[in-house]
Amino acid sequence: MPAQDNLEPVLTAAEVNSLMATVYPQLNDQFTFYEALDVFPGGCTVRLNAGARHLRPGGTVSGPSLFTLADIGGYVCVLSHAGPDALSVTTNLNINFVRKAEAGPIDGHCRILKLGKSLMVFDIDIVAGPERHTVAHATGTYSIPPKRTPS
Repeated sequence: MPAQDNLEPVLTAAEVNSLMATVYPQLNDQFTFYEALDVFPGGCTVRLNAGARHLRPGGTVSGPSLFTLADIGGYVCVLSHAGPDALSVTTNLNINFVRKAEAGPIDGHCRILKLGKSLMVFDIDIVAGPERHTVAHATGTYSIPPKRTPS
């Protein structure tokens, strides 16, 4: 399924990372665990630099860590395409875990399926390991707050 046509980003990956560091500092604290790598028309690529704190027993990256990466992918898409309103929120997120992921770089390839005035629907393919196999796939919806008019 192709992404929605005619979508142009309004922020770069660096600008989104800077915005998230300001409005959501607890995401990474003093580290760079979650980051936007690229923003392109209709999508983005995000990364989880998974370390020991992201592992569950058995050396597998935890589901909540992968879920967070999926949510961050949607957040980066909505910020970079609908505008830098930090009050955009997740209204739905469904994830399927396909295979285990080990520590290391885990990338999320996110695409916008539909961007409207009040909602954005996206999906994300999360890949890891040397072969970059899919470890999870998610779909979600973000609510976009109404544009505020200056008074």
